[in-house]
Amino acid sequence: MAALLSASQAVCGDAPKKSPDSKSWLDSLAIDGYLSGGVAINFALPYNKINFGHLDTDRANWPQFNQAILNVERPLDKKAADLDFGLAFIGMLGTDARYTQFLGQTEYLIHDRTQLSIVEANLQAHLPILTKGGVDVTVGQFTSYNGFEMLTSKDNIFYTRSLSSNAGPFVDTGVMSIVHAADWLDLFAGIVTGVDTSIGWPGDNNNSPSIHAGFGLNLLDGDLSILAITHSGPENPNVKDPLLVGWPGGVIGGVPAACACNPNNSWTLYNNLTATWNATEKLSFASDISYFRETGYNPVSIFGTTFDALNALPNGFGLNTSLVPQHPRGANAYGIAQYATYKIDDSIKLGARVEFWGDDRNFFAAAYPGYFDSVNSEHGFPAPSVIVQPPGQGTSYLAITAGVTFSQKLTAFPLFSGLILRPEFRWETAVNDAAPFFGPNGPKRTQGLFSMDVIAPFTIR
Repeated sequence: MAALLSASQAVCGDAPKKSPDSKSWLDSLAIDGYLSGGVAINFALPYNKINFGHLDTDRANWPQFNQAILNVERPLDKKAADLDFGLAFIGMLGTDARYTQFLGQTEYLIHDRTQLSIVEANLQAHLPILTKGGVDVTVGQFTSYNGFEMLTSKDNIFYTRSLSSNAGPFVDTGVMSIVHAADWLDLFAGIVTGVDTSIGWPGDNNNSPSIHAGFGLNLLDGDLSILAITHSGPENPNVKDPLLVGWPGGVIGGVPAACACNPNNSWTLYNNLTATWNATEKLSFASDISYFRETGYNPVSIFGTTFDALNALPNGFGLNTSLVPQHPRGANAYGIAQYATYKIDDSIKLGARVEFWGDDRNFFAAAYPGYFDSVNSEHGFPAPSVIVQPPGQGTSYLAITAGVTFSQKLTAFPLFSGLILRPEFRWETAVNDAAPFFGPNGPKRTQGLFSMDVIAPFTIR
């Protein structure tokens, strides 16, 4: 995770912690965190209080306690020439924890919007093998390497997140290795159980692993970083419980209705190309290009007829559509998010983000108003309150965000080291004929938001 976090923090302005030379392994153990909360004011006044396309900021016009983060970390020594070990643990309490859950762990522990989750829990090792730079290995649970924006909100430029980052992937269980092939080249190779899954039932929603791999380039003396990464494998839930949840018509051997596939070999692919460039000491840019594909969704009959059309036939012809063979056409999402930041001084930083993102079958974007909608969907359990756009159609989004970050050091409060305020304006629209957002009387094509959060970092050790 260190390579991606370094790239993100280069633009966000918070330099990653360096492991100081020390006599004791524990001397470089850090315990810190932060508290954060905010509000997203939607000028469209949605009747259902939903900011569609958002996760962490999904509740309109209502304050949220987003994250209380506890971070325990002993990072690997980047200068180590010999064997070195590290560890990382990140725990989260807050409304954002609804989307950072590992299945089979804490997802149903708290029956409220405010939930508890483990974001990272892993052991790390630096192995002086294969190359001069050696190999770093992480084993356990960690955040995905895809994309520019992080799950820990303090490490992002804005309070609201990009549309593509809201589509995933989020957290993983498995093994990741980073081969430092050269000063300018890192090779990533890992195997994980799948997006947001742990090990075994009910932690893994199918029986197949996923690949997490790519490469990173470190150029211009570290001022330019490029990361190309894929997270690919079967992600559809393979539900086989006594209640036949997710089986169409209760047919034994069936699969979830949205997946015309075998969930163990139908792949979901998340691909990101992320570049960060520190143009000057004050001015930085970042680009995040994404392409996602779900291969098991959007079923049609073997005759090429959609099931919406076939389902209209039983009234007149008594046709049982569950007996009609089907195959998936799949779904794609693609886009680019462009970021820029300018640091005025140590306490004020300006930020801008422009994003285009297309969800060609309305598969990836959704809203999860219920406490457990997100995890129920991943398990393959019923989640009737999930809000989606018309299936099989498509929506193209344009979102523009501008904001400022105010940082102030605090000396009067024990443990708390500062206070961060991040006000922003965001305007987003559907550039095709879709109306994915909500107003006081129904769907809308556009929505505008003024959002702000407050972050209070603290240090224990």
